[in-house]
Amino acid sequence: MVMRTASGDLSSDDVVKRRGAPTPLATVASVGRRVAPYLAILPTMATFLVLLGYPVALVVVLSFQKYNLAELFGRAPSWIGLDNYREIFGNPQVLTIVLRTFLFTIANVALTLVVGTLIGLLLSRLGRWIRMLVSIALILAWAVPVVTGSVVFQWLFDSKFGVVNWALNSIRVFGDFTNHSWFDTGLTTFVVITMMMLWQTVPFVAFSVFAGLGSIPKEQFEAARVDGADERQMFRLITFPSLAPILLILTFLSTIWDFKVFTQIWTMRQGGPNNETETLSIYAYQVGVAGNRFGLAAAVSCVMVALLLIVLVPYIRRMIRTQE
Repeated sequence: MVMRTASGDLSSDDVVKRRGAPTPLATVASVGRRVAPYLAILPTMATFLVLLGYPVALVVVLSFQKYNLAELFGRAPSWIGLDNYREIFGNPQVLTIVLRTFLFTIANVALTLVVGTLIGLLLSRLGRWIRMLVSIALILAWAVPVVTGSVVFQWLFDSKFGVVNWALNSIRVFGDFTNHSWFDTGLTTFVVITMMMLWQTVPFVAFSVFAGLGSIPKEQFEAARVDGADERQMFRLITFPSLAPILLILTFLSTIWDFKVFTQIWTMRQGGPNNETETLSIYAYQVGVAGNRFGLAAAVSCVMVALLLIVLVPYIRRMIRTQE
């Protein structure tokens, strides 16, 4: 269709453009721009759903079934509803295990962040060669396998041949530690486990904090010194606010790692002595693998995820707000 105007002939597309309505080509381009980001992440989301979504869905289904050793070898599982969850919350020891897990997680996360942040601040103040030596030592500690680290710490705290007892006896300040056993009580066993976990997790926090410090403009510190601010004020007003997003992410990750930690506790004393170091992950393993009650273990895993989500939801919301 062609319209004739004072300035000449106009096609229908020109008329549509002058009226402000989008042309079909512009509409297709607009839709393409909106859909393109989703198409780009489609392979990743599909892989995510296959590799993670299916196992999670299977665990949820198992938590409502009776799935023991016989079901593992071919017998059809039976649906038992909430019986697995009733057994979990009906066990008087579960509340103690949950409380112990939370206390263990809080202590480890707090110590990891404090020690890692201090070491990160130290790295920013050291000279080049000393910083390199400290960084190499941190990387070596970080690279040691978990099982190997557990064996090393068991030897360090051995009652007869341990280096720790020998060192404490040598300085003669804290009393006699001859044949002292660090694994007689749950508290001292947790102390050894916590020290081992700090040794393995602090390097990640330290390097993250050190990298965050490098992103803070030096002009801010120079302006603060001109204004008469001391080191404490500069840390409170410049360093800590700049590191807050990084520390928030580190808290989020450390909470997840420490809440579900299994290998360090199991290789050290299998939840002993007298189940005094038994956490939810150890409890799930004992009822699932050792007790061949996989449905009950799946229910324990679901409870763990639910508790972890309750704790982490405020952090997730704050991370989203910080990003916005």
